[in-house]
Amino acid sequence: MNKRIALKIMFLLLGALLIFHVLIFTEQIPYDKVWAGKLNSVEEMKAFEAFSILTNLFMILILSIKYKFLESGKSNKAIDILIWVFVVFFALNTVGNMFAKSLIELILGGILTLVSSILCFIIVKKEKIIRPQ
Repeated sequence: MNKRIALKIMFLLLGALLIFHVLIFTEQIPYDKVWAGKLNSVEEMKAFEAFSILTNLFMILILSIKYKFLESGKSNKAIDILIWVFVVFFALNTVGNMFAKSLIELILGGILTLVSSILCFIIVKKEKIIRPQ
């Protein structure tokens, strides 16, 4: 899979995740079904969800910048480092989803974060240069 396709899939996943977090924030989805069932109040949920929404927007911004750099044939070390952070973040989140109380969060969340980690890895990995012999 090439980087552009991986980026487009990530935009789709992050967009869907953003909508999901907004639905939780607006209490359309019960907060006791997410965050491994560890949230104790609406105030706590609002803080966690606000952080999640901002984090998702930040990731979309960074990946948008990466997409523009790919289009222009340039690269940026700071953007690549941030995407490596996303790889680790999603991998750790996958482990965290294994402890979810909700079966949906366990399966769907685990798969989503694992796929996101793999896609971010594809986006940021260095291309091997093949030199003719």
